[in-house]
Amino acid sequence: MSMSTINDYHGKQSVSEVPQVANRMPGRCPVCGDTMEITALHCHSCDTTLTGHFATCKFCQLSEEMQDFVEIFIRSRGNIKEVERALGISYPTVRGRLDAVIKALGYAVDGDVEEPAEAPAAPVAPAAPTVSPEERREILAALSRGEITAQEATARLRRP
Repeated sequence: MSMSTINDYHGKQSVSEVPQVANRMPGRCPVCGDTMEITALHCHSCDTTLTGHFATCKFCQLSEEMQDFVEIFIRSRGNIKEVERALGISYPTVRGRLDAVIKALGYAVDGDVEEPAEAPAAPVAPAAPTVSPEERREILAALSRGEITAQEATARLRRP
């Protein structure tokens, strides 16, 4: 907190404490992108200063955008539908951002499998459609109206 002098409408001065808003510490160097290191910590209450080499936590190294996403994700208790509503973005976008955070924290994302260095497999021809063009249009219309999920639409389009 810092002290601030305020003049009231009678011309009297009063001193009040004004909380200082700390800047958000960058986790990465703005010049080269490498990890930042904390070299000093200061207590405003007792004026103690510690100097040395202090590591930041994994979350501090995330970009501001990722930190904001994590905060909303935690506040929503991991409910992706609530995150969608809070950020005004789609389910795939929420999943993509969550996967990016997971990777930035150094963890593998489900489905991340290193491909073998062998030759790629021959392409597989798509299966012939099993529903009529009219049924297909009806299924896709129901999907666009939100009456069915993408998984339900896929199952209906692939049924024998």
